[in-house]
Amino acid sequence: MLEDAGLRVVTGPPQAAPAAEIEDLVRRHRPSAILTCWAPISAAAISASASLRIVARMGVGLDNIDVPAATEHGVLVTNVPDYCVPEVSDHAVAFVLAWTRGLVAADREVRAGHWNPSAAGLRRLSALTCGVVGLGRIGRATATKLRALGTHVIAATPESLPDTDIEIVALDELLAASDVVVLHAPLTPQTRHLIGAREFALMRPGALLVNPSRGGLVDTNALIAALHSGQLGGAGLDVLEDEPSVPPGLLDHPAVVITPHIAFSSDASVVELRRSAAAEVIRVLRGEPPRHPQNHPSAISQGAPQ
Repeated sequence: MLEDAGLRVVTGPPQAAPAAEIEDLVRRHRPSAILTCWAPISAAAISASASLRIVARMGVGLDNIDVPAATEHGVLVTNVPDYCVPEVSDHAVAFVLAWTRGLVAADREVRAGHWNPSAAGLRRLSALTCGVVGLGRIGRATATKLRALGTHVIAATPESLPDTDIEIVALDELLAASDVVVLHAPLTPQTRHLIGAREFALMRPGALLVNPSRGGLVDTNALIAALHSGQLGGAGLDVLEDEPSVPPGLLDHPAVVITPHIAFSSDASVVELRRSAAAEVIRVLRGEPPRHPQNHPSAISQGAPQ
């Protein structure tokens, strides 16, 4: 798509490189656009190309992009907020189902040579209350799917949502009332460690925490302590604070299920993601407005597209 639009494409390393390596790439090539998935785009990278007009995130979250620096330099930041709604909400519900039905734990036991159905300790999903933290596109999809399975769903969200019939409560009330807590919040300075020791103490003993959003939403040390004390009954984690590093306190806990940041992924979603992000770059470099601007710089750089 980019080459067909007359642009020259320079690719970086296949794995997310550190900020210094990205900054060096920008200084050498002076691009008009940067497409990034995981790689960090720092203030130094943004200021290194006078012709830079857009940083397009191939994903939803913006925590790896210095958005204030982009705004200051007149550079648009875009994302693809609607590409993986079915996948991430499916993943969240899958964690819940795996926990209530004991799927992962039972499989581990059978593979270890144990056949003990009387020790399963399973739960009836429709008898549980599920609290969803964040009711954006994905949070709403998760809530809809959980309700279809018969659960009572409540939510905590900073937005005013007059068009929802989901009961909205304060976060503390949600934690105290929920058997399952699902996080669908962005990572910002205000939401970092949204769930820590205080919040775990408020949760129902034996509850499940599901996090398919950002690892930094949860204080990892507090999570490990809550799991090993028995206050928390399990965790379904697609993201970690320091991924890909997995703390031993999570690896060795039998009630923890971890997937490697793949909740967004499917054959359909990855194609949709790449096409949508590339289309944003093409629109902006043609002088058209982006569909999903995430900042509003007062002066947009007008360097020659390349």
